[in-house]
Amino acid sequence: MTKRRDFLKSMGALAAGSVLLSSYKLAPKKVTNAGIQLYTFRGEMTADPKGTLKIIADLGIKQVESAASNKGLYYGLTPKEMQQTCKDLGMTLRSGHCGIDANWQKTVDQAAESGQEYLVCSSLPFWGDTVANYQKVAERFNRAGEECKKAGLKFGYHNHDFEFKQENGQVLYDILLKNTDPALVNMEMDLGWVVASGNDPFAYFKNYPGRFSLWHLKDMKGKSSVEFGNGGLDIVGLLKHGKDAGMKYFFIEQEDYPAGSPLASMKLNMDYLKKVNY
Repeated sequence: MTKRRDFLKSMGALAAGSVLLSSYKLAPKKVTNAGIQLYTFRGEMTADPKGTLKIIADLGIKQVESAASNKGLYYGLTPKEMQQTCKDLGMTLRSGHCGIDANWQKTVDQAAESGQEYLVCSSLPFWGDTVANYQKVAERFNRAGEECKKAGLKFGYHNHDFEFKQENGQVLYDILLKNTDPALVNMEMDLGWVVASGNDPFAYFKNYPGRFSLWHLKDMKGKSSVEFGNGGLDIVGLLKHGKDAGMKYFFIEQEDYPAGSPLASMKLNMDYLKKVNY
């Protein structure tokens, strides 16, 4: 009788533990590591980079991705100044947008000096809506990935909508995915432009799992960016599939400001994310 009672107690404890474990697994996640693409505050960053970074940090942003400006990659700051300013504000300079041009090696050197992890090409180095051109681009991206790796960086490419044009039934963006080495070329998926071009990001996550280590989280209405929840982006659904995509970091980017200003728009975006459970 004692053995049976002990056995039932053990089974009861096991069942209770299973319920707790199940509840833990099903517990919704909160967004805690939001990033920003600084193109969102492009005018403000050019005028007052340190002051603007303070405003951004106060919003709760943790990850920063820079963009090229008429004052250089870091808005007139040195790479080290940019890194330290972000660090002092509780943020990490994680990535930066650039082009592959005559200054490419200088760009790589500066990115390495800044301590950032990713260097992302935001435009095609060669133009042409053909499969042959995209194969040529893929070859250059593989070399860029090797060059960045030698400098301690990870190389990536950021899409827009034009990459989803087709030639003879072949989607040009898919040519990049199929002809670049995943170990050398990270894809930064601009989710807003994928949806605006009539494509399905979930299908890309399924067909190319793990390829999209960086995201631009951008809600859009038509081809204009809007505050979160006012466009067609399934933000909660996308975050739920972040692991399938291989997403490590996402950066909020807004190019248009229905709310009136970059700050007003970003406040609404961050308020939206605070309420998100996924």
